Amino acid sequence: MNNISPKVQNQIGMLQQIQQQLQTILQQKAQYEMAIREANRAKEEISDSPDDAVMYLSVGTVMMQKKKEVIDAKLNEKVETLELRVKSLEKQEKMLQGKFEQLQGQIKAAIEGKGAPIAE
Repeated sequence: MNNISPKVQNQIGMLQQIQQQLQTILQQKAQYEMAIREANRAKEEISDSPDDAVMYLSVGTVMMQKKKEVIDAKLNEKVETLELRVKSLEKQEKMLQGKFEQLQGQIKAAIEGKGAPIAE
């Protein structure tokens, strides 16, 4: 990298940062999607159970007996919140992906001699 201009070296560093941010976003998105699947599975189990079934809701370190409707409403709220977070992460992912591709093109052009000159 000694023969690459400082500008291109800086762009490469920025490219690596964007790549790390994308990886973080993808990991968070995967975690939220898994939580959505788990909550939906719990909703399925609740819908299959009788209305008078004894159900418990975990509140911190305490388990509290709650009605089926209350637990279902809490799960619906959780799924909605998680889906909003996933949509937000998808927007961030798309924006970063665009920046990544743009910067990658600039670096490629500079290295191929079409853009910024290579320092000697």
